[in-house]
Amino acid sequence: MIRNAFCRSLWVVLLGWSLSPFTWAAETAPAFTLPTNTGQVTLSELQGKVVYLDFWASWCPPCRQSFPWMNEMQRRYADQGLAIVAINLDKERSLVEKFLQETPAEFTIAYDPDGQVAEAYRVGGMPSSYIIDRAGQVVKVHLGFRHADSAKLERALRQALEH
Repeated sequence: MIRNAFCRSLWVVLLGWSLSPFTWAAETAPAFTLPTNTGQVTLSELQGKVVYLDFWASWCPPCRQSFPWMNEMQRRYADQGLAIVAINLDKERSLVEKFLQETPAEFTIAYDPDGQVAEAYRVGGMPSSYIIDRAGQVVKVHLGFRHADSAKLERALRQALEH
């Protein structure tokens, strides 16, 4: 299902359009608990923080571009309460490990190989990101990643961190 959604969204991402394919206005973010390399991450444990939730896969070129930006955001805003969680959807962990060797992450990597959490978030393409405010509400959805969008995304993060 995720790959089919990706194929439908491929031209959107390749053309660099930024869409919010679903209306999330103040909708509560779906709960999840997922494995990480060091244990697990649970959305409820992040309550009180602003969460930048990013769904990605090793085969996604824009995902590779987004990691340095997410590293920078984590360094810049962690002290203000930002937590970045990047949820990988690959079925083969070796593909993830290779990606992360080439493109290191300074934030939490979680694994959703069956795509259940991605379905709950109605992921429409790769990458898909969600800004979740301190109260657990989705305040922004962003499809794809382009460097030209990074300033807008950072503004949205700062806005969520100010509340």
